This record gives sequence, structure tokens and C-alpha cells, in this order.
Amino acid sequence: MSAAEEIKAYKSIPDVDGIPFLGNTLEMAKDPAALFLRAYRDYGPVYRVNVFGRKQIVIAGREAALFMSTKNGRESLRSREFWEPMREFYGASKMLTREDGDVHQQLRGVMRDGFSREAVRGRYHELSATIDDSISNKWQNGTDVPVVEAFQYMIVQELGEILTGSAPLEYVRDIRVNILYILNVLVTQVRPKFFLGLPEFKKANKRVEELSRDMIIEFKEHAENGTLPNNLLGDIMRAHIEHPDLVPETDLSLLLTGPYVAGLDTVANTLAACVYGILRTPGVLERVQKEADALMSKKTVKEDDIRELVVIGGCIREAMRMWPIAVAQMRTATKDFEFEGYLIPENEKLYVGTSVSHFMHEYFPDPGQFDPDRYLDENAQHMQPGVYSPFGRGPHTCLGQNLAEVLMGVTIARLFHRLDMTLESEDYILKTKSFPTPGPAMDFKVKIKGERMPADKLTPEA
Repeated sequence: MSAAEEIKAYKSIPDVDGIPFLGNTLEMAKDPAALFLRAYRDYGPVYRVNVFGRKQIVIAGREAALFMSTKNGRESLRSREFWEPMREFYGASKMLTREDGDVHQQLRGVMRDGFSREAVRGRYHELSATIDDSISNKWQNGTDVPVVEAFQYMIVQELGEILTGSAPLEYVRDIRVNILYILNVLVTQVRPKFFLGLPEFKKANKRVEELSRDMIIEFKEHAENGTLPNNLLGDIMRAHIEHPDLVPETDLSLLLTGPYVAGLDTVANTLAACVYGILRTPGVLERVQKEADALMSKKTVKEDDIRELVVIGGCIREAMRMWPIAVAQMRTATKDFEFEGYLIPENEKLYVGTSVSHFMHEYFPDPGQFDPDRYLDENAQHMQPGVYSPFGRGPHTCLGQNLAEVLMGVTIARLFHRLDMTLESEDYILKTKSFPTPGPAMDFKVKIKGERMPADKLTPEA
């Protein structure tokens, strides 16, 4: 068979129906997960969307998730183009999210321990105290708390205490504004470049530069004094000293502030969605409180205790299923490759909709229902190959997923142990945002009715 005849054998990629001139832009802006699911149902695992005047191929569903985990998937897709504008903006030589192949794996190696469960092992008493401090500042009795914002402050405080021993809370809003503009303008490109000249961004960016400069000075002093800590930021600075070709001076700013940038929006969004699911679903709150009270009654919390948070763990997993942060991953084809009978051309930019199966009843019965019991051993719906991808798929799977799971588990447990809270109204329906990262809208609030339990301190492991 000739090459021309072989090409003709491929299926034709269908265009998803949309509104004249706007295409699928409004659907994408409102709910990208719903758009990808609708298109998958109507057209199958490969289709083309028209968003902001740009036509892009989507490979989606369980098929795409499984493909991402194969050797062919790893060799056929790269992430460089989508993150290149951000790298250029900061003047860095490389970025973890941009790199592929050996360099990507080397950078992951530098940061693997710092993003692991071991980063907080034996420090659950410190984490609990940090959460209590955040509760006293942002979750006060008798107030209506903006949940996403309150969690953003809490997560920055948790990460700060773990990574540096102090939390840059005065920079939280600046980090948030910085993320919003950078991702919307340079990565997803849903906003024009002139937005980076707006006073709000320029002020926030200057503040984040100030934070990164101070962190670089602090950790260089640690290096000179031989006091670099055994944590993520210490590992980054050691790599800079020992392997300056891999971690040059130009990259320190992004690398040292990266954990705040990565965790502030993503973890806060998931925690907020989890709180909504717990408060909105009959019978779940009481089970969460019971499990949280049992954990905190131990006084000394160990890693095995965190792993045994069956109900709370199920709630977190369910929040990540129903309101996934990684709705789709953006990639470029490194070569012509075949996927499910379609030819994906070399250098084609595409979305990989790995979360589509999260919303399919074939894998998760009654997918619109918040059900933490889906993840019990006897159900284990998420263990079906390729159907559950809360942290993405492939080589760029979220490096901090294990640390995030621990932080979220302890945070939800401590919060519901300490506080009695309700939704603004019993029939409140969660509003969501799509950009720069999907999640609950910033105006989602809960009412703090009072304190359930006092802030009794946990004790460290002997």
C-alpha cells in the first residue's frame, strides 16, 4: 500500500458544532469539562473545537488517558510550546512544566523528595497548629467566609511553614493576581498580551519578584553557613550549587516560588469543592466529623492514621473527580501519530481531555452525585484503568500529588473537627470558574456557626 493510500485510510476528524463566529468559545469559558464530555458523546475520542478563533484537536476519554501512559504517548506528545511564553517572560532557561525527556526527569529528581509525603512525616502536629492559626485569622465564628480565598491563605501558610519555617501571607494576593494574569495571557492565551501592562499585574508581579529575591538571598545564606534545610527549597539550592547547568541562577526565582504558585490555586480549589460536597450531601458531614474527631483524639497523629481516613479521603477524591483541576492537558504532537484510527499531524497543538471519563455513568454510576464511597475497596470505581485522572497523565503527572493528598486530608480533618459550618443556604448550588484553573467561584462562602472542638494541640511523635 502506498503512503497516499495509507493516509486516506485514516478517519476524518470531525468539527464540533458551535455558534456561528464564536464556535465553542462560550461553552469552553463556562464549563470546559462539559464541552469535552458532550463532544466525546457526539463525536467519539477525537474531534476539533473552535475556541477564540483557534481550531484545536482534542483527544479525549479513557482512550486518551491510557494513551498518555504508553511509550508511544510519551514519544508523541510534548508540552514545550504552551509554556515557552512564560519561560521567556521570566528569563529562565527551563521550567519543569515546559521540559520533556531527560531534562524533565532530572528536574523531577531534584524536587521529588520535597514534594513527597516524607516532607511532612512526623510534622502533623506542626501542620495542625498552622491550620489552627489560619482558622483564627480567616474562619472566625459568626462570619461568612469566602472559602477559596481562605484556603489560599491557609495553603500558603502550610507550605511556608513546611518549606521555610515562615509563611509569606502578605504576598498571597500578589501570587494570586500573578497566576491569574500569567496563565490567562501566556499559557492558555485567553487574554491579550496588553493585559501584562495593566497596573494590577505590574504591581503584583513586582511584589512576587520581591518575594523571590528575598528567598534567594535567604537560601544562599543558608548555603554559605552550611544550614540548608532538608526540604524542597533546600534541595533546589543544593542542585543549583552542585549542578548549575541543570539549575542555573536564572531559574531560581521560578523554582523557589514555584510551590506557592503551584499549590495556592490548585489545592485551594480542591479543598473548597470538597467542603461544598461535604456540606451539600446528606449524611456525609456527620461521617466526616466522626472520622475527624477520631483522628484528632489520638493526640499524636502518624502517617498510618492519615492513610486510614477513608471517608475524608473519599470526599477529597470525589471533589477531584467532580471538579477536576486538570480538565485537559495541553500538548503538541512531536510527530505524526495514529490515535483511535485518526492521524494527528506533527506539530499540531491539541488538548488531551483525560477527565472526560470522570463524568461518564459507564464508569461512575450517577456521576453527578457526590459519593465518597465510590473509593472504598469493595467499589474502587476509580481503579478501572484510565478512568480517573485527577493529577493528569503521562510524564507530567503532578509531582506534588502525594504531598497534596496529605495536606488536604489533615486540613479537612482539622477544619471539620474544629468548626461547625453550613452553606449559605441549604439549596445552594456551587458556581464555578474555568480560568486560569477550574474550580469553585471566588464568591463561594460558608457560614461559621461556632466552634465544635477547642484547638487542643497535637504532640510530636516520640
